[in-house]
Amino acid sequence: MNIILIGAQGSGKGTQAERLAHSLGMHHVSSGDLFRKESEAGTEFGKQAQAYFDRGELVPDDLTVAMVLKHISAEKYARDGVLLDGFPRTIAQAKALDQGLSRVGRSIDCSLYLEVPREELLHRLSGRYICRAHQHVYNIETNPPKNPGVCDLDGSELYQRADDKGEAIQKRLDTFFNETIRLLDYYKQQHKLQTVNGNQSIEQVSQSLIDAVQGCHK
Repeated sequence: MNIILIGAQGSGKGTQAERLAHSLGMHHVSSGDLFRKESEAGTEFGKQAQAYFDRGELVPDDLTVAMVLKHISAEKYARDGVLLDGFPRTIAQAKALDQGLSRVGRSIDCSLYLEVPREELLHRLSGRYICRAHQHVYNIETNPPKNPGVCDLDGSELYQRADDKGEAIQKRLDTFFNETIRLLDYYKQQHKLQTVNGNQSIEQVSQSLIDAVQGCHK
């Protein structure tokens, strides 16, 4: 299967994507992680992408689409399936993704929307911290590390991303609720949309997502 997980910043999308991909035995591909790897490598593409991130803006479609399609064209993704997290974010990206997959005989089988109220998203983001080594996500209220400022899994420093602060948060949420939200209609028209209540415990959301994937086959 090829699955898309849709959710605003702070919805728990990254955490749930990892759990769901593991449960289904498929590959988790985060566009944000791909961007950050390019940025850390100091490539020209990475520098361009980071500038958009820091301003709380979306990376332009042509850069994003080309990078993601190239990444998931590897044989292992076709064999095991892929769970896309953070991509597509616009109708144009969704159409380009469909066209790119169609050329290699693949398609999106299911899209899952993690629904969380905006007020809750703002509350979560204000306390969100990421580990520098492998981008593990923590929240000082709902999922704090055992030792303040240190990742439980790899011992690296925890930091707050530039786009998790102040006006950048509001701007990214505005972008999601004004633009990315339109993807729901796009996939609903294809009968590939399942909505999950993301305002539950991590375990409850995980189970709801598994149930939703099964619902895609009905």
